[in-house]
Amino acid sequence: MDMIHVRAVCPPDLTERTMALLSAERCVLNLLLQPGSVRNPDGDAIECDVLTGAASEVLRGLRDLGLERRGSIILDPVDTAFSERAARTGAEELGARLHAPVWEQVEAWIRAEGRYPPSFYLFLVIAGVIAAVGIITNSQILIVAAMVVGPEYGAITSVALGIDHRSGERIQRGLTALLVGFLMAVVATFLFGLLVRVFGLQSKAFELGLRPVSHLIDTPNFFSAVVAVLAGIVGIVSLTEAKKAALIGVFISVTTIPAAADIGVSAAFGSWDEAWGSLLQLLLNIVVLIAVGTGTLKCQRAIWRRVSVRRRERAVHRSA
Repeated sequence: MDMIHVRAVCPPDLTERTMALLSAERCVLNLLLQPGSVRNPDGDAIECDVLTGAASEVLRGLRDLGLERRGSIILDPVDTAFSERAARTGAEELGARLHAPVWEQVEAWIRAEGRYPPSFYLFLVIAGVIAAVGIITNSQILIVAAMVVGPEYGAITSVALGIDHRSGERIQRGLTALLVGFLMAVVATFLFGLLVRVFGLQSKAFELGLRPVSHLIDTPNFFSAVVAVLAGIVGIVSLTEAKKAALIGVFISVTTIPAAADIGVSAAFGSWDEAWGSLLQLLLNIVVLIAVGTGTLKCQRAIWRRVSVRRRERAVHRSA
């Protein structure tokens, strides 16, 4: 049974309203109140378990009461629960919404990934150099490794969330981080490529122009767009469904950091057509991922909102 554990600190003047809100929701279970037991901030401790499908509505109600501003709300995942009542309530009350996303958790993850400490740029540079080695040695394994190391998808989803929420600041910060990060990766791989070229460390096949890995990266086409679209959809759905294993597949499906690395390596070896093709590949993937990510977020919200409306309509009909 999918549920989350909610711990809230409630100001005493809001406790009655908060308890009334939680008590009225059948999908709230194991409700506990401990008056005056919390310090910093001072207040009453309220704990409960909420079926995942109803969690977004419950959390929205708590935030509307002001608990987020005057107290605190903490969510803990429930890995395992044994409760016939919970199973019965979920089947009766939620139906298709039983596995609805907890939007607060989804957005919290995206916001966390939308912070850009120095390590963000360090990982991009390291991933770029790994990809550069893969390009020069024609090693697809190293290209995959670079895709996994690269942290750029967090910035891409942050931009998508910013567009969805019409947050210019979030969009600007995400795009700036992507621009600066990829520029650093291109410069690093360019310098690395020059070092390899000066000392003649490249393979003979690469020197003769046999570059299947580079060719795969620097030739954007219809199939590149298809993969980017599908990866964009899977990426957002895997976040909303909390399927992190699928998210790893997204990392190794989109040609972003390999394209940045190929720009630097191709420029170092004077292959300007390949550098241009890789630039187009990089821009194609970033633009498509942002656009598809934004669209998928909006579509999922609309679908689950419609399901919620139907649930409330059925509840009103039963009470009448």
